[in-house]
Formats: sequence, structure tokens, C-alpha cells
Amino acid sequence: MDNGRPGARPVVAALRSWLTGTEDRPWVVETSGSTGVPKRVMLSRAAVQASISASAARIGAQGRWLLALPASFVAGMNVITRSLAAGHEPVLLDEHPSFAAAVAELTSTGGPRFLSVVPTQLVRLLDTDADELRTFHTILLGGGPIDPSLRARAAEAGLRVMGTYGSAETSGGCVYDGLPLDGVRLGLLDPDDSGAGRVRISGPTLFDGYEGAPGMTADALVDGWFLTSDAGRIGADGRLQLIGRVDDMVVTGGVNVPAAAVAARLREHPAVAAAEVLGVPDDEWGNRLVAFVVGRPDLDELRDWVSATHPRSWAPRQVVALDDLPLLANGKPDRLRLKAMVPA
Repeated sequence: MDNGRPGARPVVAALRSWLTGTEDRPWVVETSGSTGVPKRVMLSRAAVQASISASAARIGAQGRWLLALPASFVAGMNVITRSLAAGHEPVLLDEHPSFAAAVAELTSTGGPRFLSVVPTQLVRLLDTDADELRTFHTILLGGGPIDPSLRARAAEAGLRVMGTYGSAETSGGCVYDGLPLDGVRLGLLDPDDSGAGRVRISGPTLFDGYEGAPGMTADALVDGWFLTSDAGRIGADGRLQLIGRVDDMVVTGGVNVPAAAVAARLREHPAVAAAEVLGVPDDEWGNRLVAFVVGRPDLDELRDWVSATHPRSWAPRQVVALDDLPLLANGKPDRLRLKAMVPA
């Protein structure tokens, strides 16, 4: 079944019918297309139900969910299906004048309450609705890198936050705080001497393939494993440490620079509220590292800041100052729009 892109209420009704149905039809979720053309991911009912069960087991409870994410993406689908599986209609934030009003409806039924957001949403809600956030049993946080300062701030506010990692191809988040959910397996393809490699995932939550794209499916699903576009390491305790996207490695001046690591360092600067780092074609360097920052520090200051903990060759060669990072509907940075903002 294709969820299309209607409002959230029709998606809730369609998912309710699909979850309890018997027809062997997949639910189709479109990826965000943050780095190119969106893909149409086919999820079986069994995969979605496995995700529901494994998530509830790790969280330790089931209950009613507040939908604060787009229903057309996998994270929003998860909110809806988990609430329905627990016997509750999800509360839709878009149908309320404020977050507080939506939480008031949510609490009217009693029982545990849950929320799923991206880091940008949590930052803003901590500024305006910290009391309401404290009423949730668990808040899932995914869709992008999570700064340690945000985790610390959430803990100080008394929130139970779990960082999630996954994609539409894995029925959404399948790794919580670095550890795979029950039944999910993690592996690394061709790890280097440092133990870093391309992350691959196996288990009952995997997708069936990309609709109308058998070649793309064959490239992504290999011997029962989904090959992600992310690089990472797996520690002795089994926790996954993400390094960045495989295609985030920018070759500049003959040096391989992990853009995600540079962005993470920039976010630690006291004058930077948010940051993203990309490579753009350059006649001299092959690619030059461009930092997109919300804040007003100058280039030399940021280069020195990065060089204090990383090789000087990792320092950005250009800074684009923004009032806000452009985001896709699912809260991830819009990389294509960012690249279009780079002056020649």
C-alpha cells in the first residue's frame, strides 16, 4: 500500500487498516532524498510488526504516542503504528494550536506517553515546553547527529531520552543508544586498521526492496544484509559508534577528511548554534571543505578551533553563515540546498 503524501489523519486510517489486514501488500515509504533522488522503500507487515515489538521491549513499555513528525516518512509511520499497536489513537500535533495543547489531550487517557523528535525539535521544545516534555515516559531522538550537550541538557531537565539509528530500509530506528534491538544484527563491511567500516544491518525489520528498482535493491541487500551509507565502529561492548556517511568523506588536497567529524567539532564552538560540513568542487583542492554555521564566528577562528583537536588539513576553507540550517520535512539537513548556497 502506498501512503502517498496526504495529511496525517488519512495515513493513520490507512495504517490501521493495513496493520490488521491480511493482504500481502507492502507499505511504501519514501526516503528523504537528502543527498539525491528519493527511493521508495517496501516494508512488509511482518517487518513493521517486528520493529514495533522490539522497540517496546527496549523501551520497557507501550502506550499512546504524540505525532510530531511527518506521517509520510518512516519515523512518523513508527509513531502511528506503535500507538495503534498499543490500542491508542496517536495524538497529532498538527491538529492542535500548541505543543502544550497536544500534550493535554495525550494525558487525558492516562498510561505511559511517548514522543519521537529530531534534535532540532528537542532543542526548541526544551526552550518552550520543558514541563510538558517531563510528562513523557520516553523520548526517542533520531534523524541526525546528537550533540553531547543536548543529551546533557535533556538529562538535566529530567527527560528519559534514547538516541535512535536506522532508516526506512530497517523499518526506522533499530539501534537504540548504540545497541541493536533484539533480533537485529550489526556488522561492518571491509573495516580498516582503525576498525571503521561501512555499517551493515540484518534482522527481521529489513525492507523487501525498492519499488521498481531491482538493480538498486540488489546493491543494497546483499546476502541478507542491508548495506547502509554510514561508516562506523563497533566497540567491545557491542555499541555502534557512527563516524559519518560513507559519502561524507571529502578528498581535499589529497587528504581524506570525515566531514561529519568536522561538523561535530564545530558544534562544540560556543558561538555556533548548529553546523553542517560539505565538500564542494574546487579547481585547486579538488574539493574544498565548506562549513555552514548558524552563528557569526569568522573563518580563521573556526579553522583554529577545528585544528585544536584535528589535523589542520581538516579545517574548513570556507564558511557560510546562516540564520538557520535548511531542513527537509524529516528534520535532516537539506544538503542539496546547502550546496546551492555556496558562493563561487
